[in-house]
Amino acid sequence: MPAFSLEPSQTARCAELRALAAERLRPLAEKGEPGRVNRPLVAELGRLGLLERLFTSGALDLCLMRESLAYACTEGETALALQGLGAHPVHAHGTPAQRERWLPAVGEGTAVAAFALSEPGAGSDAAALSLRAERETAAPGDPPAAQPIAAPDGPSRWRLTGEKCWISNAPEADFYTVFARTTPGAGARGVTAFLVPADRPGLTGTALDMLSPHPIGALAFDAVPVSADDVLGEVDRGFRVAMGTLNLFRPSVGAFALGMAQAALDATLAHTCRRDAFGGKLRDLQSVAHTVAEMALRTDAARLMVYAAATAYDEGAPDVPKRAAMAKLLATETAQYVVDTAVQLHGARALERGHLLEHLYREVRAPRIYEGASEVQRGIIAKELYADLEVP
Repeated sequence: MPAFSLEPSQTARCAELRALAAERLRPLAEKGEPGRVNRPLVAELGRLGLLERLFTSGALDLCLMRESLAYACTEGETALALQGLGAHPVHAHGTPAQRERWLPAVGEGTAVAAFALSEPGAGSDAAALSLRAERETAAPGDPPAAQPIAAPDGPSRWRLTGEKCWISNAPEADFYTVFARTTPGAGARGVTAFLVPADRPGLTGTALDMLSPHPIGALAFDAVPVSADDVLGEVDRGFRVAMGTLNLFRPSVGAFALGMAQAALDATLAHTCRRDAFGGKLRDLQSVAHTVAEMALRTDAARLMVYAAATAYDEGAPDVPKRAAMAKLLATETAQYVVDTAVQLHGARALERGHLLEHLYREVRAPRIYEGASEVQRGIIAKELYADLEVP
């Protein structure tokens, strides 16, 4: 594999994004209420043109955006990523009417999107979804929102019943990409993706109080009406919609983690140069210098894997699932190590409320779980490796 490097224009753009995050996004993030959707922050992302780029950029550009924003403003990065995750299925699989209704508002930052896949009993095992989509026939006089269009097997309409949990931007999103079981007992082949506006009758939600307080909640579906007009892609082919979205976003989850790792590493370099210890500076201790070198080594190695996975996605390589899983796994585990080590080298001051590392220490834990936990990524990698092996 040839050495990977960025073009000068890409490097300059990353520096510009870090500056924008610090100057324009960080102040808005600090004014936001923990655990709530920060709509002024989302709107600013729209004014800066970053949300529209979610639909015009490739995987590598998405990684560069997420890493650059995460370095200076994790809240801004998260707001961007959640808009992309929730709206990408509409961009990639939506009908012209669905795209026209929602994507311009997402790009402007006036509509908040959410990706509703996880359930209380089906987090990492996405094929085990139990949210039911029960088919019914539209009755005369039903409201227009519930009226279906004609389908080959007759009018198509369903009622969604069940729960979703740990859904980012819930319960405050304006619409949800919801994955529900349309064919019982069919595993991954019986799941359909629906675009569900938040104002549908029977849809309610509650906020969850998490360790790192970004907007996240649970959703309850009490016979929520959806029709063929709301289907994203094809009926019973929603698992493809979910996996296609995750294959795009998994490397960029790694990029988000790398932004935090780099911020922790830079803070550690500055601290160990200033801190007096045992008649010299902290950096003069060999154990400290070697530890910092290890932090930098792991961060750069993970970055190369993330960029390579994103480039493979953009080029349509056949091994994207394996590369995406490897990139997310290595980058998120690396970031956890780097941030934890940075806290150790800073000492007690890093645990004070308001310290950069105290913030990063809480933020860095979740990416090892969401969009497929580390153990799930190892399973994907192994499955792909064995699938490539010709067994006599």
